[in-house]
Amino acid sequence: MKQMNKNTVVSLLLAGMALGTAWAIRGQFGHEQGAAWAGGIGSLCIILLAKNKSWYNKAMKAAFAGAVGWGLGGMMSYGAVVGYGRGVDFVNVYYGLTMLFVIGGLYGLIGGGLFGLVLADTPKKKVKWHQVIMEMTVGGIIFYYFIIEQLGIAMTPPRSEAWGVCAGMGLALMYYLARTKQYSVIRVAMYGGLGAGFGFGFGNFLQVMGNVAEVPFNMWNVMEYSLGFFGGLGVAYGTFTGTWPKEEAAPHYSYKNLTLPMLGFLLFIPFFVWQQSFIERDLAPTLGKLIEDPEIWVSMVRWVALVAFLVPAVYWITLFSEKKGKRGQDFNEKEVLGVFVTYFSVYIIFTILITGSFLSFYRIEQFLYILNFLVILFLLQKFKPEIATNMPKPAKWGYKLVAILLFLALLSLIAISIHGEMPGMNKRFGA
Repeated sequence: MKQMNKNTVVSLLLAGMALGTAWAIRGQFGHEQGAAWAGGIGSLCIILLAKNKSWYNKAMKAAFAGAVGWGLGGMMSYGAVVGYGRGVDFVNVYYGLTMLFVIGGLYGLIGGGLFGLVLADTPKKKVKWHQVIMEMTVGGIIFYYFIIEQLGIAMTPPRSEAWGVCAGMGLALMYYLARTKQYSVIRVAMYGGLGAGFGFGFGNFLQVMGNVAEVPFNMWNVMEYSLGFFGGLGVAYGTFTGTWPKEEAAPHYSYKNLTLPMLGFLLFIPFFVWQQSFIERDLAPTLGKLIEDPEIWVSMVRWVALVAFLVPAVYWITLFSEKKGKRGQDFNEKEVLGVFVTYFSVYIIFTILITGSFLSFYRIEQFLYILNFLVILFLLQKFKPEIATNMPKPAKWGYKLVAILLFLALLSLIAISIHGEMPGMNKRFGA
């Protein structure tokens, strides 16, 4: 796209804001399930922004695929890597930022790739999902055991090296896409990877700068927002500029292969977040800082969170199930928007509840999530990107990669020049 108009620019920013906000919320929950929820929200936002009517029937599948892709990256450990970026020498800091680029890149590569693969899946060119899953699984196992276990190449010792599993899955996915000539999907995956990778490295730099300047704000959350924002922007750019097959409307609404994506996105992911964060976690210490007797509030928070996700899950699953086999019952924009609004809202409710922000304004970023959400809703239907198709150009991706690595080197030089030793600093190299 040589020149982007206002509609396209705003659409890209909204996609970035959606995934950025959801990813910042994910910081309260962590792990695969938190990342999956955020990835699903970002995927739905891109479908709504594209305003391609033939994609609405794929919305649940695309959201679930995007959720799974971004969620798989949730197994990667990056706490130690963030610490490298807080160092005082160029080698360790640059290593930290570039490894965060790798980790973020794997998030965006797999998340964007699986999301795009749903958009490319048509009756004339069907995706063999069983083959994709098998190849990614085998790729993850082989890469991990050969690179990590056999060769001993470690990124985050003594932390988990699960990045190796994700790297193997990402390579296997890209091999499948290249072999089946899914060039537009490769484009989405590459820009998603470049965006999320840059966002993670740049976000860590922003975190360090904020800590040095003693900015009274959750700078870790800024780093998370940066990863999601640039990752969402990258996936959206790849989607808006890809060449996608035209599909004819089906005479009957098809329920085929929709059960797992629908249940997975609408029910299972929120349930696992609820179970891990509101049941397995002791909420009393958090709420105890805000009120004297937290036990009653803990019970209330758990029940409110349960109802918050269960009621809309039952509603949407029932509504979509009743469409089976009926004429003129395709998914429409209003329904996809309804799911997007519902599940974005529930995620915000979850973070407000688990942080106790409904009792205090001590976490100002929690209320900025609401502001971001309202801005997205206000502008979402007012802009439509200019879809300008471009063929994949690997050489340009290489130039962008080099530019990002050079920029991260510059950020590393700036970082080490303005601070000394910091809390949470780690060293990968040197005594």
